Amino acid sequence: MKIIRASSAGFCFGVRRAFSLAFEAADRYSPVYSLGPLIHSPQVVKRLQERGVEVVEDVDGLSEGVVIVRSHGVTAEKMEEILASAMDVVDATCPFVKKAQEYAAMLRNEGYSVVLVGEKDHPEVQGIISYAENGNVYVVADFKEASSLPRKRKMGIVAQTTQSYENLRQIVDVCLEKSLELRVFNTICDATSIRQEEARSIARRSDMVLIVGGFNSANTTRLAQICREIQPHSQHVETADQIDPEWFEGVEVLGITAGASTPAWIIDEILEKVEKLKK
Repeated sequence: MKIIRASSAGFCFGVRRAFSLAFEAADRYSPVYSLGPLIHSPQVVKRLQERGVEVVEDVDGLSEGVVIVRSHGVTAEKMEEILASAMDVVDATCPFVKKAQEYAAMLRNEGYSVVLVGEKDHPEVQGIISYAENGNVYVVADFKEASSLPRKRKMGIVAQTTQSYENLRQIVDVCLEKSLELRVFNTICDATSIRQEEARSIARRSDMVLIVGGFNSANTTRLAQICREIQPHSQHVETADQIDPEWFEGVEVLGITAGASTPAWIIDEILEKVEKLKK
């Protein structure tokens, strides 16, 4: 069995930065808290907990120590609350997420109705929404939802950083018909598009694809969706112990990719198990 591994598999820049900041804080300070899970990888969160980093939902009742802001960012109100507290802050918000927050605030201030392309309940999206407070903010997941948007004179579009370019393009086309003035900021991270294109390429060449990453990870779930559309024999797993040997019957070419929040050690464990199955 031949294995094709995506060269982009694993941590993106923003996640790697958050990972480094969090473990550095764990080594230098005590107590250390993470405001929500640092990234969407239960295995990374567990390792941080083993190093003494406690996950909390707010800073109420905390009077000392360091609080880490997760890579997805937090709402503007929550950030104000943190900065006003007695806690020291390590801001691990992905720079690309911060840019989306800044564009949302700018569009609001300039009188645009903000259209946010993304998943309404995702923490990154909730954070971006908060920076466009007191404005008209519409969260749409796809062109069908965009089709129900009201007509506005001025519309401004930003996107969740892990969205696909194709989804953004389709929504832009809909909004062109619904506004007299449309301003679009492409806030999709390049790491996302690279991973998605590589996943498509691998799925076309493989008899089966393993997609590795947290089940709660939006970008990993999207990779799994992309692979299944091309190669139905695709499996999304978090860890090596979830692999079923029966999946590999008749498989001559196996593709492996991973989400942007998947640590290298998880990918290595997957590869090690697959290599054993080949024998």
